[in-house]
Amino acid sequence: MPSASAKLTSKGQVTVPKAIRTILKVKTGERIDFVVDGEGKVLVQAATKLRDLMGMFKRPGQEPVSVEEMNDAIGQRCAKDDERIMKRFRRR
Repeated sequence: MPSASAKLTSKGQVTVPKAIRTILKVKTGERIDFVVDGEGKVLVQAATKLRDLMGMFKRPGQEPVSVEEMNDAIGQRCAKDDERIMKRFRRR
């Protein structure tokens, strides 16, 4: 398992060693996430890029929908929830 160390500057900055940048496949200006687990260990990983999420919910044979269609579906679901809540409220 590769390891490296770096020094913290007075401004709280650290230069990520080249070997680690290469493993993470990050370039200048890209973001890195630091995640602390329950034992206090820090996981360093390349931040998820928006383009990496493209197609994540695509299902074979499913046609893409527009933002307007998504908004309509959300609105219809909210309206159904509102009806259900109002019926329950009226019974009291």
